[in-house]
Amino acid sequence: MEQKNAMNKNARPAAPAAPQGEAKGGSAFAAIVIPLALLVSIVIYKFVFGNPGNFQGGNPDNHPLPGNYLGIIYKGGVIVPILLTMFLLVFVFSIERFLTISKAKGTKGIESFVRNVRQKLNANDISGAVAACDQQKGSVANVVKAGLLKYQEMARDRGMDKDQKVLAIQKEIEESTALELPMLEKNLVILSTLASVSTLVGLLGTVFGMINAFSALANAGAPDAVGLANGISEALINTALGILTSALAIIAYNFFTSKIDELTYSIDEAGFSIIQTFAAQHGEKETYTA
Repeated sequence: MEQKNAMNKNARPAAPAAPQGEAKGGSAFAAIVIPLALLVSIVIYKFVFGNPGNFQGGNPDNHPLPGNYLGIIYKGGVIVPILLTMFLLVFVFSIERFLTISKAKGTKGIESFVRNVRQKLNANDISGAVAACDQQKGSVANVVKAGLLKYQEMARDRGMDKDQKVLAIQKEIEESTALELPMLEKNLVILSTLASVSTLVGLLGTVFGMINAFSALANAGAPDAVGLANGISEALINTALGILTSALAIIAYNFFTSKIDELTYSIDEAGFSIIQTFAAQHGEKETYTA
């Protein structure tokens, strides 16, 4: 039990930096996607929401046609392209994380893979367990394979005692996990940031909209109920867009975080089985203290 707790405690060690290629790849992806999403949002804002057909008299400076929500969104002002950019980023990075985490699981179900590895370990079929990792592929299989290869290396070593060998296997698993986790968690910080910021940006747009609405009412010199109602509805569009984007970002972030936790738990389970099997096959388990 102490041994398993040690594995869980070290499940997420202070990870070394991700391989340079992966870090640069993630930065390059974000550097390309963010300005591209902003450009697409501006185009949509100008030519879709701002289409003259959405407004009275075919003029975007006029009020939107009754019931025309594209025109109402356009009247939300310059904050709308920013909110639309955030919405597109949530969508794009959610797809990117889904594909990456799905690939990290491997070709088969993660539970069946871990169960297969444990069965082969119980049968002392280390080569079969390595072959199962080669078939599975993905981040979990990479970590387990690293531990199994270290298992084989330590089994052949005659210059270390059992405790040193077990610690060497555990260290190999921890280091492999630390190299894989940054790839799984990459870009999640963008989703968490969007979840926090988008609502605030939406409220900022609402404040600007309300200021413009009451300013127009004051300059008109006479109460204009229609103009005031349109101004308020246009302002609240920003709030709606901000809340929608934030909600989607929170859902995506929590979903992917839970999936990463599942993968980490699977790595812990397989790693514990590797260490337990080695300790059992190369001396009494009771003499090992994690």
